[in-house]
Amino acid sequence: MENKKNTSRRDFLKTLGAGSLAATAALYGCKDNKNAVSAEGGSIGEVPTDKMTYRINPATGDRVSLLGYGCMRWPLRQKADGSGEEIDQDTVNELVDYAIAHGVNYFDVAPTYVRGWSEAATGTALKRHPRDKYYIATKLSTHREDPGLRTFEGSTALYRKSFENLQVDYINYYLLHAIGLGGMPAVMERFYDNGMLDFLLKEKEAGRIRNLGWSFHGDVKAFDFLLSQQDEGNVQWDFVQIQLNCIDWQNASGWNTNAEYLLGELEKRNIPAVIMEPLLGGRLSRVSTEALHLMKQARPEDSAASWAFRYAGTPESILTVLTGMVYMEHLQENIRTYSPLEPLTAQEYEILEKVTEILLNDEYVQCTECQYCMPCPYGLDIPGVFGHYNRTISAGKRLRSSNDENYKKARRDFLIGYDRSVPKLRQANHCIACGLCKPHCPQTIDIPAEMRRIDRYTEQLKQKTDF
Repeated sequence: MENKKNTSRRDFLKTLGAGSLAATAALYGCKDNKNAVSAEGGSIGEVPTDKMTYRINPATGDRVSLLGYGCMRWPLRQKADGSGEEIDQDTVNELVDYAIAHGVNYFDVAPTYVRGWSEAATGTALKRHPRDKYYIATKLSTHREDPGLRTFEGSTALYRKSFENLQVDYINYYLLHAIGLGGMPAVMERFYDNGMLDFLLKEKEAGRIRNLGWSFHGDVKAFDFLLSQQDEGNVQWDFVQIQLNCIDWQNASGWNTNAEYLLGELEKRNIPAVIMEPLLGGRLSRVSTEALHLMKQARPEDSAASWAFRYAGTPESILTVLTGMVYMEHLQENIRTYSPLEPLTAQEYEILEKVTEILLNDEYVQCTECQYCMPCPYGLDIPGVFGHYNRTISAGKRLRSSNDENYKKARRDFLIGYDRSVPKLRQANHCIACGLCKPHCPQTIDIPAEMRRIDRYTEQLKQKTDF
C-alpha cells in the first residue's frame, strides 16, 4: 500500500494513556538517586522507584515498562592487555541493575549489536537477576550480507546461539529482524523459502518463544504482506517494532515509512507496537536553539529528549519505547519521564508540529547513527563525522561568513571538537567516494556527498576563507 494515508492529529490524540507499577531500589543495592542530573546538566531531583508506567500486551498479558532498554550501544573500554576494545561489563551491570530497580523490565538486543558482543554482555548482566524480573527481546538478524545465515541451518544456528549468549531457556520477545530491507525477495528468502518461519512458530508452541513479532525498515510492501498473513489466518503476530517520532510521523525519509500509517495498521489489528528511534538517532535531543525555545516556553524544566519520549509513549497502543542509554544521566532522565508518563496535550502536539517544521528546514545530515554504514573499508568514522557536524547545527554555531559574530570562537570550537571526537585519519577528508556505504543507509543519505560538504566546510574554516 502507498504511504499516503493522512489521519488527523485529533485522531492521534485519541490514543492517550498511562499506568504504574512498584519496584524497589534497595533490593539491588543501587546508589543514592536523590541528586540525579539531566543530560542537559541540571538537577532533575529524585528518580522514583515505584512510578514507572506499564502497558499490557493483549496477546500474553505481559506487564511491560513503557521505557525499554535498547542494548545497541553498550559502553566500551580498552582491554587490560591493550589488545583492543571490549564491552565495559561493570558499567553494563550497573546500568542494568539501576534500570531494573527503577521499574524497567524490557531489554532489546540483537546478535549484530556492538560488534556482536551485546547479547553476551546483556545476558551476563541480566543473569544476576530473577528471570521473572525482565523480558528479553532478541532478533533473527539474517538481513546482513552473509548468505550462509539465510539457510535453514545458518538461521537455526544463529537462533540457538542467542539462547547461549543470553543464558536463558526461553526468549520473551523474538523478532524477524529488519523486515523490508531487500523488499519482498528478502522476506521470502529469509523466512519462507527456507522454512524458518514454520520453525519459529513451532518454537513458540514449545514455549521457547513467548511472543513472536518483527521489526520494520524499508519496503512497505513487506510490512503490508506480513500483516496480510495475519489477516488470512496464517500467523498471529504478538507485536511489531516500528520507528516513530515527531518527524517520522508524517515526514519519514529514506527507507522509512510514515509512522502514522504503520501505527494505524497495527491498531486496526490490535497488535501492540514497540517503538525504536524515539530520538531519531539523538537528533531530537539536540534540536536547534529556535526549536528548543518553543519547548522551553511551554515547559521550562523539560529537556528536548523528554518531549520526544512523551511523544513516543503517549499512544495507548505503544507497548514500550526503546532507547540506548550508555550514560547514567540519560537512564535517570528517561525513567523520570515515564515515572509516570504525562501524556502530551493537544497544545503540546501543536508545539511539536512547529518544532518539526523547523527541524525539516535546517541543515542537519539526516543520520540516526545506526552504524549500518560501518565499518567503512577505508576506516572513516561516518556516524562520528555526521554527529559532530549535527551537534554544531543544533547549537546554532554553523558559520555562514567569516564576518559572523563570534567567528573565532565558533571556528576554534568546531575544529578542536572535530579532532577530539573523530581521529584525523577517520575524518571526512579521507573519503574517496567509493559509495559502498550508500546501499546500507536506512535514511538513503548520499554519504559521499555529505562527506564532501562537511569536508569543504572544514577546509574553509582551516584556511579562514570566506563561505
